[in-house]
Amino acid sequence: MAEIQYIRRNLALKEYEIKETPDGKQTVFSIRFVKKNGEVVFIPRAVAAGLQFNGKDNRMRGVLPGDGDNKATGHVTPVHIDGIIEWNGKKIRL
Repeated sequence: MAEIQYIRRNLALKEYEIKETPDGKQTVFSIRFVKKNGEVVFIPRAVAAGLQFNGKDNRMRGVLPGDGDNKATGHVTPVHIDGIIEWNGKKIRL
């Protein structure tokens, strides 16, 4: 049985802030989070996206779902940083 891996939330947020790889491609990640209504959402392939408001002051980040060709498959979803429970297959630890 595989051991559960953990990542600290501040390190996951630092990875989120890296928007591009050195060769100019968008950084892709997976994320699992809990919405305000309690629904758990998993996005297997996503990229960082901007929000219509100041996300840092509101502790929010924007996530845009994508497909294997890095084409958007939905709309920008605001994610509260306290609701993130998994980042790239690793459980979030404060």
